[in-house]
Amino acid sequence: MRFLFKTSYEADIRLAKHAGHVFWYGLLMAVLVAAPFTLGAYWLTQMSMVMIYAIAGLGLMLLSGYTGLMSVGHAAFLGVGAYTQALLVGAGVPFPLALLAAALVSGAVGVVVGLPALRVKGIYLAIATLAFGFIVEEILVRWESVTGGNGGLPVDTPSLFGMRLSGAVPLYWIVLVVTVLVTLLLLNLLRSGTGRAFIAIRDSEISAQSMGIGLARYKTMSFALSAAIVGIAGGLYAHQMRYLSPEQFGVLVSIDLLILIVIGGLGSLHGAFFGAIFLIATPQLISAYKAWLPAAIGQAPGILTFVYGAVLVAVILFEPEGIYGRWRKIRTYFELFPIYRKGMLRRERTFQKSERLK
Repeated sequence: MRFLFKTSYEADIRLAKHAGHVFWYGLLMAVLVAAPFTLGAYWLTQMSMVMIYAIAGLGLMLLSGYTGLMSVGHAAFLGVGAYTQALLVGAGVPFPLALLAAALVSGAVGVVVGLPALRVKGIYLAIATLAFGFIVEEILVRWESVTGGNGGLPVDTPSLFGMRLSGAVPLYWIVLVVTVLVTLLLLNLLRSGTGRAFIAIRDSEISAQSMGIGLARYKTMSFALSAAIVGIAGGLYAHQMRYLSPEQFGVLVSIDLLILIVIGGLGSLHGAFFGAIFLIATPQLISAYKAWLPAAIGQAPGILTFVYGAVLVAVILFEPEGIYGRWRKIRTYFELFPIYRKGMLRRERTFQKSERLK
């Protein structure tokens, strides 16, 4: 059993709460750093895709998991970031500046989309973001002089400090560094006053407003930050795919991102990574073991959709806190053994009675 005794403010704000955090996260970083020296190009590509989707999941997690605002159109921000990155790199802009511009453009679009969040919420906000996703996809199709339309847009190889970053290994290093930086940014944001304001709005808008939190300001800020982070993921996605087309950023991708955060664990940064692993690994596992299944099942065209749906329903029914919630319970069981009591981590209602009586 572990007890944490904090004797200073420094201990209270430290990211690594105890030596176990330092050891396990240090071991994870060592494995990720060693991967390019031990794995082939295929596995590095898959790991890069996991981290890119994890960044996109972190952006949506900030909006839906920590601010409580629903979005069914976040693939549009992914597309805005991807096309911005492709166009700027093609025009000769250095990779870091192009990636920063992708984040800024996506964030600016997020501010525009966040304006309806000031007046609507729940299912109506979801419909508004869904409509925005359709609008962006249609713009990508029709604006052929810029995006290439349905014909697609090739993405040039990025360059950094005059060096061409071609191949799986250089891109893996870039994705790894960006993933670490975005994760650290969100960790610090969520324990700041802004992050606490987001969480207060999620739990109860009435209570947050009574404490002097400006709903309009923080909702718009949440949309902008979420869109900017997803735009960064889109910029990396563009170089990973090397060719862009509008159907890559349709509503089904937005649904995939929602599945990612729900199955991974809504309201936790770890959940974005668990969900990304699930989203990328599941098609690979189905392809690998399809030959072992009966022909009627293995050859069915919708088997991946069925698996996603079945896992999503199972998570909602039996583990609403997702994969990370289940892992947290297993970890707590071993930490508190033999005095662990079933149900001690049961989620309590987060909304006040005044909120439910609206």
